[in-house]
Amino acid sequence: VQLQASGGGSVQAGGSLRLSCAASGRTISRSGMGWFRQAPGKERDLVSSISRSGSNTYYVDSVKGRFTISRDNDKNTVCLEMNNLKPEDTANYYCAATLLTYFRLNDVSPRRSDDFASWGQGTLVTVSS
Repeated sequence: VQLQASGGGSVQAGGSLRLSCAASGRTISRSGMGWFRQAPGKERDLVSSISRSGSNTYYVDSVKGRFTISRDNDKNTVCLEMNNLKPEDTANYYCAATLLTYFRLNDVSPRRSDDFASWGQGTLVTVSS
């Protein structure tokens, strides 16, 4: 599956952005999906994930209450709505998909980097204070 993230940009603290991830090559309806971010000089970390049906979601503590992940399996897309952005949210954001059978058979949100196999190119989010 090929993934293309978009929607990044530059905003001031307190602003909002909506990231989108378009998948092609195969359906993502049987895949858990996730958004990662990588700030300069830091490791790539999972920010949020969603189960194949969308019923189950996960958020890292630092974004809880501010970010919302969603998916549209008919459109083969996953989105990340980001509100009340902070300078520490500045990073390249990547979407990713699981290909493991476990997440196809179980409607749970993936939590580990190793759960993901397909990665898209990043979209840059810059938040100024």
